[in-house]
Amino acid sequence: MLLYKKILTKLINKNISISTAESCTGGLLAYSFVKNTGSSKIFLGGYIAYSNQLKINDLNVKKITLDNHGAVSKETAAEMINGIYKKTKAKICISTTGIAGPKGGTDDKPIGLIFIGIRFKGKIIIIKKNFEGTRLQIQKKCVNFIFQYLDNLI
Repeated sequence: MLLYKKILTKLINKNISISTAESCTGGLLAYSFVKNTGSSKIFLGGYIAYSNQLKINDLNVKKITLDNHGAVSKETAAEMINGIYKKTKAKICISTTGIAGPKGGTDDKPIGLIFIGIRFKGKIIIIKKNFEGTRLQIQKKCVNFIFQYLDNLI
């Protein structure tokens, strides 16, 4: 919890706005910002695009990307980032897409596989992570990883 407040304070002090486009974390990332007082100074908003259709309609993820690479891919994470950036123009944009389980995993894309996209200073970074645990544990580990990453980034 202290890390979340530390990141929020850094973002506020540096006047860095943030927005999110989430699939597998289902809003947990956005909530981790807005549960803290002062978040309205930097948190512009977020999308929970769980279905492929919403990814296409609201975040401009290309159908061909989903057909060729799947929703759980670095390509989809990057397009989600571009989509949320076009809508919010936030200085930092973050996307999450993955398989939180307990079902849905394959040999190529196991439960716990998550692609995290981060756009900052015009550059897009895609991080592939494999987390273990229950569905909620995987989601929380993903959000914690993002906050740790932001701590080093900003």
